[in-house]
Amino acid sequence: MGASWAPPPPGGTPRRGPGTGVLVAIAVAIALVASTLGSFGTYLLTKPSSDANDPSYSLGPLPSGAINRAPDSVAGVASRVLPSVVSLEVGNGSSTEGASGSGFLIKNGYVVTNNHVVSLAAQGGGEIRIMFNNRKTTSGRIVGRDPGSDLAVVKPEETFGTPEIILGNSDQVVVGDPVIAIGSPLGLTGTVTTGIVSSLNRPVIAGDDTGTSTEEPAYISAIQTDAAINPGNSGGPLVNSKGEVVGVNSAIATLSRSVTGQSGSIGLGFAIPVNQTRRVAEDLISTGRAKRPKIGITLDKEYRGQGVKIASAPAGGRQPVDANGPADKAGLKAGDVILEIDGLTLQDGNELIALIRSKAPGAKITIKYERAGQQRTATLVVVADDEPSPSPS
Repeated sequence: MGASWAPPPPGGTPRRGPGTGVLVAIAVAIALVASTLGSFGTYLLTKPSSDANDPSYSLGPLPSGAINRAPDSVAGVASRVLPSVVSLEVGNGSSTEGASGSGFLIKNGYVVTNNHVVSLAAQGGGEIRIMFNNRKTTSGRIVGRDPGSDLAVVKPEETFGTPEIILGNSDQVVVGDPVIAIGSPLGLTGTVTTGIVSSLNRPVIAGDDTGTSTEEPAYISAIQTDAAINPGNSGGPLVNSKGEVVGVNSAIATLSRSVTGQSGSIGLGFAIPVNQTRRVAEDLISTGRAKRPKIGITLDKEYRGQGVKIASAPAGGRQPVDANGPADKAGLKAGDVILEIDGLTLQDGNELIALIRSKAPGAKITIKYERAGQQRTATLVVVADDEPSPSPS
């Protein structure tokens, strides 16, 4: 080959480079390593520091939608009823003692509330301040009050164009109906809570629970509800799904009391049926006092058997059965045991009193009673304890 060329290597097969498959595998491995290193490098270069903000961060736009609600929804009913509900602040004018509660506007600018809400102002020199839903305030005066039903009517000096509320029919209320309670619990005006009618004809003794009142207790055949009712709700409306008043929130059952003397809702609230409220309000506005329904009997308070027993002998100068009264005309006698009223089995005397007081004078009731081991039935016509004469309110 020439003088400058070395001779060829001695025998043997010439060496070859890596095969194609190996080269491809190496190339793939290199690509994966490079990609991983590149991604990690990018992360290190772009990650934000722990104390930096992200100017481009966003949670997106607000959802679109309307605030209008169906008229029969809780929100729809509340929007119609709230303007007619007021809160009351009451003082007795001679000390720092005060009370608060709720109420609602009825025909001709009168406000219905509980007697125990305004009774403090009746002690002389008292003042009632009424706040409407639009936060305008005015003074008010007591038109009439009935401790026996725990109802009162107040007349505001101004109503500021407030619409009157619609009164329903409590005789059409059934257990399970949805209801809404509106008022000012603990001074929180315009509070709305919802629930159902838990029971009917619950015998409740309501009124001033401070232990200082000299007024008679109120016997109520109440509507029970689990809608949250708290101190300050007293006198506010309990309305149905149509926005009609079916009761006046008046009392709650509690497990214990706090150090402030107030206790909260445990789902046991009680309202005065609106049919009784309607009748009492009409009496208070027209005469200043309410008629007291009765059937003309005296109860044996020591009796502990089934039903309610009519006294066997005169007590406190009164006969067991009033002569020519409803019970006497129906044939009831001393010692008879009343078992049922209108099909409702009686538990005690308080329940009987509450049921009778919930009736309007002239209403007919059917009773089942027992005499000498035999059961009998009779129909009574409820009468008024007295007939108040009309007087300016």
